[in-house]
Order: sequence, then structure tokens, then C-alpha cells
Amino acid sequence: MALRPIRLFGDPVLRMRCETIEQVDDGIHALVQDLLDTVAEPGRAGVAAPQIGVGLRAFSYNIDGDIGYVLNPVLAEVSGQPEPIGEGCLSVPGLWHDAVRSPYARVTGIDLDGREIILEGEGLMAQALQHETDHLDGIVYLQRLSPDERRIAMREVRESDWF
Repeated sequence: MALRPIRLFGDPVLRMRCETIEQVDDGIHALVQDLLDTVAEPGRAGVAAPQIGVGLRAFSYNIDGDIGYVLNPVLAEVSGQPEPIGEGCLSVPGLWHDAVRSPYARVTGIDLDGREIILEGEGLMAQALQHETDHLDGIVYLQRLSPDERRIAMREVRESDWF
């Protein structure tokens, strides 16, 4: 289908809680293909539907060459001691800050045929699962920063050439 442009911080779609996908139709098939095409670009670990302007609960991932998607994902479990870990976001280009994330995460959802999908992992996979499900709830990783770190990040956003 298409490599879609990424919506940037400040775009209202990034602050909205996404709607559940009620019916898998041609439009959802096209959305999934667009998510897969967009996440396949080098250096991308995940792309959530709102990042390409769609307010539906879906995201794609690209972890260590494993590319996939999930519809209606639910962050079913996180475990381990949450810790600050370096994180960036395609919707906040050029910034890199420590967000607090759990070292393990599990997401459940469905595929295009309505079959259950379970995604789980540690490290980058755990971080991506938490980051992308946050996007579907209208949360950008800047909201996960400590107050001092958030002030620094917001100054960087205001001073960026893309904002």
C-alpha cells in the first residue's frame, strides 16, 4: 500500500484515545499494510495507527527484523522493576530521553482473521509494546518522563525546527 508520513507531537490525533476496531474490512486490511510498510523503514521499532493519522487501535512493530502487527492490543501484563531507559519517538524526532518502563511486557490482541495474537518480550520488545499501546491511549512518551526531564524535553520540542 503506502509508506505513510508520521504525525508530529502537537497533532491532536496523538492525544486521542483510539477506537476499538469493530469489523475487519478492506479499510482495516489497507491500514495494516500501511502500518507494515511504514514500520519497515530502517531504525523504526514501532508505528501506532494515530502516528499515521488513524484513530483506531492498531500498531506495527519491527524488532530485530521481526515485523508484524496487532489489532485491538491490550497491555495485559508488565513485570519486573520499572526503570528509566533511553527512548525516542518518530512523532518527536531528534529527542531521546529516559522513560520509565517495565523490563517485561505482554500484549494480547487479534490478527486480520480475528485470531488471538500474544506478543511478549523483554528489552526492546517490552519497551515497544508499552510505547505503542501508550500511543493508542493518547499518551506520548514525553508524559512518562520525570518532571525535570519533561521540562528539558519540552524546551527541546519548542526549539526544534519541526514544531
